[in-house]
Amino acid sequence: MEAAPFTVRGLRRTLAEGTTSPTELARLTLARANGNASRNTYLWQNHEWTMGEAARVEAMPRGEDGPFGDGRGALWGLPISVKDCFDLAEAPTSCGVKFYRDLNGIAKRDSWLVEWLRAAGAVITGKTHLHPLAYGITGENPEFGDCVQPGDSGALTGGSSSGASASVLEGSAVAAIGTDTGGSIRAPAALCGLAGYRATLGRGDWRGGAHLAESFDTMGWLFRDLEDAPLLAGFFAENKSEPDAAPTRVGVLHEDFLHDCEPEIVNAMRATARELASLGLHVKAIETDWWNEAYGIYAPIQAWEAARIHAGHFDEFPPPLPERLQWGAGIKPDEITALRRRHNEFRARMDDLFAVHGLLLMPASPVARLAAGADHSQTRPKILRYTTPFSLAGVPVVTVPAKPGGMQLAAARGRDEALAAFAARLGAQRRASG
Repeated sequence: MEAAPFTVRGLRRTLAEGTTSPTELARLTLARANGNASRNTYLWQNHEWTMGEAARVEAMPRGEDGPFGDGRGALWGLPISVKDCFDLAEAPTSCGVKFYRDLNGIAKRDSWLVEWLRAAGAVITGKTHLHPLAYGITGENPEFGDCVQPGDSGALTGGSSSGASASVLEGSAVAAIGTDTGGSIRAPAALCGLAGYRATLGRGDWRGGAHLAESFDTMGWLFRDLEDAPLLAGFFAENKSEPDAAPTRVGVLHEDFLHDCEPEIVNAMRATARELASLGLHVKAIETDWWNEAYGIYAPIQAWEAARIHAGHFDEFPPPLPERLQWGAGIKPDEITALRRRHNEFRARMDDLFAVHGLLLMPASPVARLAAGADHSQTRPKILRYTTPFSLAGVPVVTVPAKPGGMQLAAARGRDEALAAFAARLGAQRRASG
């Protein structure tokens, strides 16, 4: 079993062949849990519960065919972690703060997302660490400890899907559920050298899930292998669809935008653009000076919506959250109306770009590493400058691992399957070239 690639496809093949079982796989991955120096990949785990889930999954009746020919779905038997902002029956949901963990107590029923995972035969390994309220990009958490990378105790994972990325890195999950509002899948994927996928805005059901800002909240995955993207991307869609026409053009961010980007990241973007060209795409640089206004539109709308969700509790949260929430609460209705008008105009311009280019490419983070213990007071706006254009557009994004960092490859809203299929082509080309 250890010889099999630790990927969705690799492990599913071993399960289909019968060379391992969900129980054996669960036992192996649980032994790896909390393998980072901070021992906080998971905020909730119950090994007995997970082993019981593995036994339940083994007893599930077979269907016919399936992607691996064993009458099982793509996620059957696989160890999957879930970000601790989704309810799992018989477990608390902290949203990254002790206040909500204690206030809400034990969840009585599964969230929609957990319900679907369990029905698909996934074996949930636990609920993972996150930046408090999912309102941050570094993975720092004063109450549960900062999440550092397994194998590099001096580096933060990034956030807010911090434990999700740590679980994939340490091998306690083969894929991890995250959320992405302003970059909370894309940033940790890039910082940890992983692949990521954020769904089109509106895919999936948030019943039993905690919102941060509904105008931007999306679901998604962190995982290792781009070739797994098509197996994961359809999970949040009620009606699965076949990929539509393959993209033929890609717009690459003009390097004038990258003035605050580490040179190695710029070189990695150039290398990724060459890879896309080798797959037959027409590559063209695009001028996007107007993207500089994205963060200024995004941040106040996010703060205003978050303030309404957490009203009455601001002082229960660690800094700097109370300050952000107080700012959001003080934004006047006419200001929000003006911001939403600017948001709509920005999204329309993004739609026009996708209509011409099909795909857009840019870095997911201007830095390759976040040092643990360093001053990150200015890190959030620096990273969100790169991620919020796609958050405002509400589009699907695959984070493509690069050396170093990671690149955002985005498509128009609703083109998740086509984007995932293309990402898999890129992954296959990389594998073939060694």
